[in-house]
Amino acid sequence: MATGHDISAGTAQHADGASLRLGDEDAELTAQIERELTAHNNAATGAEDEAGLSVRVVDADGGLVAGLTGWTWGGRAGINTMWVRADQRHRGWGGRMLRAAEEEARRRGCTEISVASFSFQAPTFYRRHGYTDTGIRDGIPGGHVDHQFWKSLVDDPAGVLRVVALVDLGADDEAEAGRRYEDAVLALLGRHAGRLERRLRTGDGRTEVHVIRFASRRGYDGFLADPDRAELGDLAPATRVLEVHDV
Repeated sequence: MATGHDISAGTAQHADGASLRLGDEDAELTAQIERELTAHNNAATGAEDEAGLSVRVVDADGGLVAGLTGWTWGGRAGINTMWVRADQRHRGWGGRMLRAAEEEARRRGCTEISVASFSFQAPTFYRRHGYTDTGIRDGIPGGHVDHQFWKSLVDDPAGVLRVVALVDLGADDEAEAGRRYEDAVLALLGRHAGRLERRLRTGDGRTEVHVIRFASRRGYDGFLADPDRAELGDLAPATRVLEVHDV
């Protein structure tokens, strides 16, 4: 167990004798928190199928050539780490591990997979394998960024409709009302076999981009004609809708 040091915050704040301790890596603490959070998440969602996912490549002597670790849970999958030994890079191991992980995720019933990659790692690799950028996080040392990626693990059946909505929320004094309207409208999607796949917002908070999937055009038409949507009336911000498909 990691060592640490106590921080005294005064008797009034810790009348029951509790204390706060800072430290380094703490395997025992990590394991207990993971157990507690897993139990909480399972109770909140009803999904109790959380499992680890790994792919290992070894050479003839048993040495590690490459590896991938990740997880599956509630119909979703994620990649935590992927690594290939320097002398084995550019030999296709990354692609083979990725395909193996995706296939296993599908076998477990997952419909999508996500991963993050620093700009000095492999963002181009993931794009090449069909992953879509969903956002970035700035401030990585050396001027780098952390890219977030997502990929669907199911092929759209015939009749599926995907649209992108470009929503102009307006000036600052109008944007909050526009966001409330979008919150209310997007909550209606489930009635019409619709699903919000991505909701993105510009840094100034004045524009949103929604990627929405409908099981059929009939569902899309029903969403547009929903009476609860109509009741929101003049609150609707200016929106441009584009029908799109994978390329």
